[in-house]
Amino acid sequence: MRLNDAALSALPASIRRPSYDRRSVTAGIVHLGIGAFHRAHQAVYTDDILRHDPGWGIVGASLRSAGTRDALGPQDGLYTLAVRSGEGEALRVVGSIGQVLVAPEDPQALLARMSEPRVRIVSLTVTEKGYCHDPATGELNEDHPDIVRDLANPSAPASAPGFIVEALRRRREAGIAPFTVLTCDNLPSNGRVAKKVIDRFAHLRDPDLGAYVEAEALCPSTMVDRIVPATTESDRAEIAAATGLSDAWPVVTEPFTQWVIEDRFAVGRPTWDEAGAEFVADVEPYEHMKLRLLNGSHSLMAYLGYLAGFETIAETIADPGFARLVGGFMDEEVTPTLAVPPGADVTAYKRALLERFGNLALKHRTWQIAMDGSQKLPQRLLATVRDRLKAGAPIDRLALGVAAWMRYVTGVDEAGHEIDVRDPMAARLREITRSVGPDADRLAPALLRVREVFGSDLPADPHFTGPVTAALKRLYADGAKRAVEASL
Repeated sequence: MRLNDAALSALPASIRRPSYDRRSVTAGIVHLGIGAFHRAHQAVYTDDILRHDPGWGIVGASLRSAGTRDALGPQDGLYTLAVRSGEGEALRVVGSIGQVLVAPEDPQALLARMSEPRVRIVSLTVTEKGYCHDPATGELNEDHPDIVRDLANPSAPASAPGFIVEALRRRREAGIAPFTVLTCDNLPSNGRVAKKVIDRFAHLRDPDLGAYVEAEALCPSTMVDRIVPATTESDRAEIAAATGLSDAWPVVTEPFTQWVIEDRFAVGRPTWDEAGAEFVADVEPYEHMKLRLLNGSHSLMAYLGYLAGFETIAETIADPGFARLVGGFMDEEVTPTLAVPPGADVTAYKRALLERFGNLALKHRTWQIAMDGSQKLPQRLLATVRDRLKAGAPIDRLALGVAAWMRYVTGVDEAGHEIDVRDPMAARLREITRSVGPDADRLAPALLRVREVFGSDLPADPHFTGPVTAALKRLYADGAKRAVEASL
């Protein structure tokens, strides 16, 4: 039997399911980028508050493919969340998503939903590349193909900025207050990035519209934290066996979850704090801790671990050399750059991270984390690099992480096998790496000239280029595992 509203009564009593009448829920949120992370994080917080706050149901939207809609449509938007740890597994069915739209199939349907007066929040998990921005500067990439297309055809957009600005225009024309734009992606000052991008896009469309969006659209920043590996066929089979129901797209995650939100909303907000979210005046200290410690460590392990032959993060951190590398990276290179939030225990946070990385129940693949590195490196590693260089401090482990990315994007691993490099700049990176070959003295400067990643400052600083080139030489000469051991 397929999971859906009618089948909820067939679930074992031990499995949690929506505690509210789903028929009473109305949509107050449109979420762009209805992927696994959103369904393991924001949709769960929302599910927890709908019993007493039913005006905040979610309409999800895929900006690219129909996969999520095709999976969840026959299930009435329901899906199973599996929370796994060394202590076992807890299952629940989440019901906060009432509808999933596919933007390329019918952009007008999505714009109509975003223009409804009762929709007061448009949230996003579109990954770094979905903002169509320059990761090194945070500015809108005006040459991005989706931006060029949307400026030429603004009433039928394809990009997240295009949809947001067109919906805001329609609301203004109809006399409806603007929604709050709530980004939940791993970007430093993500609200400010989103604001900068949509303001510029609106100004490019029309100066009068730009002035309106700049004055009226609110984009609070957030920090989100939960590890969510890609769902596998094995996950589907195990969850079906436990629930007795077929679920086309369950989600697997860890017990830990955190959501810190800047308390700045245009027309009301859900009571997410009652489900454990934190509303604060300034998110930046929290996001720096998370981006630099968790995400930075993840990227360090993803590239080096993949090259060393480790399939998952848990396997990588179980290696004593990698455990010491990550511990030293967090303690000696990242922590000195942090402004720790009031009341936060950074030592306990780092200890918890190491335990989370080692969760064998989560098969979080190094290859998955390695995706989109050209978009991730500026936030996860290079921001820390800049702070370290400004302080005149060493960057040995950071440089090794950057060099590992360079080695990874050549598309050939240490055994000579092809790497499936998934990155919006993959074609350009491939062209660069093939033109110079596997020579660190040529490869490092060639990749450092990719301004969208490294900006103009880092390639001109020998305190950065020297350690990165030296680390890349070690990776070619000794391999990732020995390079990690030699770095201790």
